[in-house]
Amino acid sequence: MRDWPASFADRLTSPLPGVTDFVRLALRGQRLRPPAKALAQIPDLPVAPGPVPEVGPADLALTWAGHASCVLRIGGLTVLTDPVWSQRIVGTPERITPVGVPWEDLPHIDAVVISHNHYDHLDSDTLRRLPRDTPLLVPAGLGAWSRRRGFTDVTELDWWEAVELPGPAGRVRCDFVPSHHWSRRGLTDTCRTLWGGWILTAPDGRRVHFAGDTGYGHWFGEIGTRYPGIDLTILPIGAYEPRWMLAPVHTSPEEAVRACEDLGARIMAPMHWATFLLSAEAPLEPLHRVRDAWATTGRPREDLWDLAIGASAVLPAGA
Repeated sequence: MRDWPASFADRLTSPLPGVTDFVRLALRGQRLRPPAKALAQIPDLPVAPGPVPEVGPADLALTWAGHASCVLRIGGLTVLTDPVWSQRIVGTPERITPVGVPWEDLPHIDAVVISHNHYDHLDSDTLRRLPRDTPLLVPAGLGAWSRRRGFTDVTELDWWEAVELPGPAGRVRCDFVPSHHWSRRGLTDTCRTLWGGWILTAPDGRRVHFAGDTGYGHWFGEIGTRYPGIDLTILPIGAYEPRWMLAPVHTSPEEAVRACEDLGARIMAPMHWATFLLSAEAPLEPLHRVRDAWATTGRPREDLWDLAIGASAVLPAGA
């Protein structure tokens, strides 16, 4: 095991919300939940469970299971991102839409990548369903937590570090990259572990960026410079209101589209919405706003993979 710093607070790009912010929230009469009238939108949220598609080793495919949980097929491997299959997580009301892919319908999982340790991204109940020899790729400082739960193939990475996974078509490279966020799982461990996103690169050069949880900022341009030719970026578009409080750690839909352009990515897949009510915007608002923001760029409509929960999209070999 590597020795990590006692704190990664020096990696923060903005101060974290404090007690005064929550007092300000109360004085303004604001909440971190949508108003009651907005909850009428929940039955209209896009849910379209379907089978995980069969793909070849040179195909790139994405299935959105909900929130930040995706089934990613790249280089002949199946990789789960931030898997949360639980109905309820700590400190959050239960999910408002079903998991898009039943656990028993998943293909063999070749690896799991974790962006950070918040409960809506790192769910111990879901991880318990995995074989303990499943490769687990985690941010710096999360190795001990993972090994205590019996996982035997755990790789901790700092920003800009990489590991390679063997696949049927060659090795898939997994780079851990920065994000504008933070970490905490208890009362005394704020920023004790790192946070970030992932770049997955197939043997044929196909490249996917999974942002995890993040605000908007300079790291997107840096990532795009270091990893040119990103085919797909999976970006969060929800949990952004009230903006004055959440802007440092959660992108708005418009900022997510801007981040896609900073990355130089061809395709954008929105996530981190329509699953848990984490903030005050109406449940359907992120979808409408990201579609409008995408339209203003003039980019091809088919390059916005605004999937329903449980739906999939495939970029075939050679496309």
